[in-house]
Amino acid sequence: METLRSSVSTLPMFLLIFLVIYRSPHNQLEASSCLISLAQGTLACLLADFAILQIEQSQRGFASPNTIFQNTVLEFSIAYFLMDLLHYLIFFPSDILFIAHHLVTLFMFLTCKYMVFHGAFTLLVLLFLAEITSGCQNIWTLANACRVDVPTTTKLYELSSPPFYVIYYVVRGLMGPVFIYRMGIFYKSDPADNMIQRWLTVPGWLYLAFLVG
Repeated sequence: METLRSSVSTLPMFLLIFLVIYRSPHNQLEASSCLISLAQGTLACLLADFAILQIEQSQRGFASPNTIFQNTVLEFSIAYFLMDLLHYLIFFPSDILFIAHHLVTLFMFLTCKYMVFHGAFTLLVLLFLAEITSGCQNIWTLANACRVDVPTTTKLYELSSPPFYVIYYVVRGLMGPVFIYRMGIFYKSDPADNMIQRWLTVPGWLYLAFLVG
């Protein structure tokens, strides 16, 4: 069955891609993180959406078995979070909140892909909700970071601020909590324990706290 077979790992290839993007010419460390986030965020959003829509409605469950393509999308994001985590550990080790976010996210994605083999649907919906805001967020962050060196980016920063705040509020303030509530009801039920151990859901709630925070 496709949902149970292990595909050839694409993780090394994705890591190499993000390394190349990370080492592209730029002047600021903050820009490095934003560049790989831009490369990952938009594409991850599209891939997650496709991975969700390609399966039948009856198979879209919080603990449904992973498909090969869903696992590939997970590996794509795992590569990004590993690269960005190393970036923060080396250059911004005091940013505990961001590092904790990446560690919890990696735990969820790695256990889903390599240990539990179920629940990718849930993570991909959460990934979609998280990354749909990343385009505006990274443009906004880059424009803010470059305002001193490139004064013309001040206008871009001012133009990108309103849509960023609106999208961020709608997704993380409304859509996210609704999905999280439905997810919580499911994971409190006994059927969930047959597929995903309850102790593995604890980091998941930490991840959700970061998502809507």
